[in-house]
Amino acid sequence: MKNIIDTGPLVYRFDRAESGVGRWSRELFGKHTPPFFTCEAVLAEAAYMTTPELIARMVKDGDLVVDFSLQDEIEHVHRLLAHYPQMDLADACLVRMSELTPDCQIFTIDRQDFSVYRRFRNKMIPAVFPD
Repeated sequence: MKNIIDTGPLVYRFDRAESGVGRWSRELFGKHTPPFFTCEAVLAEAAYMTTPELIARMVKDGDLVVDFSLQDEIEHVHRLLAHYPQMDLADACLVRMSELTPDCQIFTIDRQDFSVYRRFRNKMIPAVFPD
């Protein structure tokens, strides 16, 4: 199974506060062996919310792998963005990644949106949320 990761768990992994989401994010990296797959839009969001050096180091160390080309998938991503007007680019890329890899799970803290989004037009996204 391919593990795909959204911005939230990356950001909360480095959160020093003892929040439930922070604990879940840190445990996630302990329970699942890297690499985690993602897209450049997620990396940009995470770098903005943490530090670019932290995120770049995770890519350099092989903990994060970008294996998605927006250029190659723009027609599908654009269709998703048109269908879900409030969807951001990172989420659209992750949904498309889940379509390209049916045997996957997306780690995200965004339960509200990923419970609404559908892949292949009507299939639930295989998302894993904090408890």
